[in-house]
Amino acid sequence: MDLSNFSLLYPSFDAQKSHMSGSDAPNIDTFELEELGLTEIFEMTNRELCEFLTCDPEVMAYRIETFSDMLENPGIAKTLNRLMPILGDVMELRRLDSDSGDDTAYLSSITEIELYISSIETLHAGLSEVRPNLKGRALSALADYIGELVDSDYYRQLNEKLTELTNRVREIKSVTVGVNLDAQLRPAEAGVLSINAKPFHSGDVLEKILRMNFKDDEYTCIAQLVPFGKKQTENQKTALSLAFTTAISDVYKSSLRSWKKIVQTYILENTEFLLNLMPEIEFIVKGTELLQALRERGCTLCRPVIAPVSDKTYRAEGLYNPCVALKSEGEIITNDLVFDENATIYVLTGPNRGGKSVITCALGLSQVMAQLGMFVCADKIELSPVDAIFTHFPTGADDTIDKGRLGEECDRLRDVFDVITPRSLILMDESFSSTGAYEASYIAAEVLRAISYMGCRCIFSTHLHQLVTEIEVINEEAERNGYAKIDTLVAGIETGKRSFKITRQKPDGKSYARDIALKYGISYDSIINNFKEREN
Repeated sequence: MDLSNFSLLYPSFDAQKSHMSGSDAPNIDTFELEELGLTEIFEMTNRELCEFLTCDPEVMAYRIETFSDMLENPGIAKTLNRLMPILGDVMELRRLDSDSGDDTAYLSSITEIELYISSIETLHAGLSEVRPNLKGRALSALADYIGELVDSDYYRQLNEKLTELTNRVREIKSVTVGVNLDAQLRPAEAGVLSINAKPFHSGDVLEKILRMNFKDDEYTCIAQLVPFGKKQTENQKTALSLAFTTAISDVYKSSLRSWKKIVQTYILENTEFLLNLMPEIEFIVKGTELLQALRERGCTLCRPVIAPVSDKTYRAEGLYNPCVALKSEGEIITNDLVFDENATIYVLTGPNRGGKSVITCALGLSQVMAQLGMFVCADKIELSPVDAIFTHFPTGADDTIDKGRLGEECDRLRDVFDVITPRSLILMDESFSSTGAYEASYIAAEVLRAISYMGCRCIFSTHLHQLVTEIEVINEEAERNGYAKIDTLVAGIETGKRSFKITRQKPDGKSYARDIALKYGISYDSIINNFKEREN
């Protein structure tokens, strides 16, 4: 089985090549992921998380198979976590060899083979145990390849040869060094006379007493050189260490020369395959940890149904925000959200801390997790991939001295409109709140009219209840010209208490204000009743 182009994230080399070229990669960068809160609960070390996003339904389906296998077989994550440090050691060894520029580092070759065999044994022990349970193509193929490799005669012979050579090398306890002196008794030449399986003894009287051995032999020093590692600079220590290592390599060169050829062909190819998987392994393990944490919290996860990009579908039942779910100890509030022929744009209104930002981010996170090829935080979801996600959230940026906060907001939004397409998703939260209600409503209406024309999906979370009348005007124009329609969502309050439930209805600003006044006891009736009670 040829795994030179094998990937845990892409079903074919063409799919991987297409992604690397950027042709199927959506315009979603780290800034958007931070705004949505995903990088806080899904942190990558070696690569940016946004590099793994895709628009290809086949890639998403391939990955969801892998995540399914990972969730159903928790031992795989443990195996991969044990594998990663071993592969890290291989990379570090190669870096050191490259820095030294020594193409004849025979002993390091043995070390690399040991690490390679250790990685194969680790994978085989973990994957063979769960192989009957695997259903996904990626992990099944990896398990089968590792199994075939371990059972092969070549691998068995390689292991036996390694054992023989490493036993010889690991038995080295000391070297006997010969030094030729010139007429002034200064060292003129030095070389290794023998490699010994016993350590030398210092020759100190105290050590002889402790050993109960007073005889001198070939392993007892009659006079010590400068103690190794003491009173030496780092360069001196390195030079001495390299000198001894090189000498030992020279002694074993004849028996290891053919071994080096094996490393340069078979082993390099196979370790390269594993090293190339390191970023993918980290992504899968970290993603599985997130999904498992949500499961343990009692959250529902669903397999997304991927619709064609051109359909611009989004239909979710029981949608929730994973960032909030992992931080909150209370009940997980879920909502239904649908983009349809009557609305690809929503204006979401409601009280402060009533769930507007939470549902706005939940929409974005569901889209991102689906396009990462993961399970999604909902009871059920069908969606089309988007080619970009743009967030326009409140910012605490300090570069607003010249332009003012409103100017800075408008500047950012203009940049969004420079690259947006009908297949994009825009998430706006309290945009234009830095100015008065009249100016904000006017600018917001202009923006919504433009989004209606473009036909992209959008949620605009706002306190601007006055926008309702503007929406009616925009929808009349949309109806005449075939543009996208706008509808309204409301973050609900029930009997003066925030429910965090989002309903599709027209907003009533007065009812929100009345409920909030009642909740905090500052309605007219509440104040007067309290006053009368105090008077009595």
